[in-house]
Amino acid sequence: MNTSRRSFLRTTGLAAAAAGIGFSCSGGKKEPEKGSADNPKRIRRNRIGVSTYSFWQFNGPKENSPIEDCIDKAAAMGFDGIEFLLRQMASEENSYLQKLKRQAFHAGLDIMGFSTHQGFIYPEKKTRDEQVALTIQQIELAYQLGIPTMRLNTGRWNTTKSFDDLMANKGIEPNIEGYTDDQGFEWVIDSISQCIPTAEKCGVVLGLENHWGLGRTAEGVLRIVNAINSPWLQITSDTGNFLEKQYEQLELMAPKTFLVQAKTYFGGGKWYTLDIDYKRVAEIFRKVDYRGYVSLEFEGNEDPLTAVPKSLEVLREAFTWEE
Repeated sequence: MNTSRRSFLRTTGLAAAAAGIGFSCSGGKKEPEKGSADNPKRIRRNRIGVSTYSFWQFNGPKENSPIEDCIDKAAAMGFDGIEFLLRQMASEENSYLQKLKRQAFHAGLDIMGFSTHQGFIYPEKKTRDEQVALTIQQIELAYQLGIPTMRLNTGRWNTTKSFDDLMANKGIEPNIEGYTDDQGFEWVIDSISQCIPTAEKCGVVLGLENHWGLGRTAEGVLRIVNAINSPWLQITSDTGNFLEKQYEQLELMAPKTFLVQAKTYFGGGKWYTLDIDYKRVAEIFRKVDYRGYVSLEFEGNEDPLTAVPKSLEVLREAFTWEE
């Protein structure tokens, strides 16, 4: 190194030290505190979707609340995404599915969930096999629609024929005579396991919901999910389907939750009304770093045109935070 270069480095090094600009990892300027003008806090939020169920609720024929109208309403109300209820759809033909996908994209909405019905609690293997085939077909519909996750049910014993009666008894019903819950769990685990290869091939995560039957409790849901132990079977956590110890049970399911369904009950609930503290719910899911969608399922008696926007406001406030 020549003399002039050494002189330059020595001079600039001294100047930097005099200015307080160190080269040490432990020294140097103090980082500005979060929230200061130099380091403002970031606003984070979960994206909020709405289930088409919110606009229909099985009230009258589904033709009164077509999916196309639900897409337009959801976009106008300011939702980020929309969850389709399969039983509300007019067709399963590919041309219809692609029309819905095009409409949602043009409206600026993600189709972020697919709510389906099936059940595997049947002693007859033939019936369970039929339900497996049905579920595989539903997974393929989700794939055609580009939907990343699909709600799944365990089914129930069906010894209580009226759903109103089932709700009056908090979702509890007797087993079919001669059969046990352990047998029911075996049927469900075996049946869902058969659906996993199709879910993986299609890129659709199955979300087992806490939805009556053997999925009535967090313990039941986790028993099935943990037994199958696949990344393609996770949990859809419904905030309105635990009628006791709701927060404790949501905490148990939160680490494996892939989608949150959030119930509201403006105007009083169809079957019951829960007083849900959504700030507490949001905190439960923040603790496990849940960054996914929250899908509104409005289940009250108020007109959805007024209740759904109010519900969105509640969820936006709860699922927005600073960090």
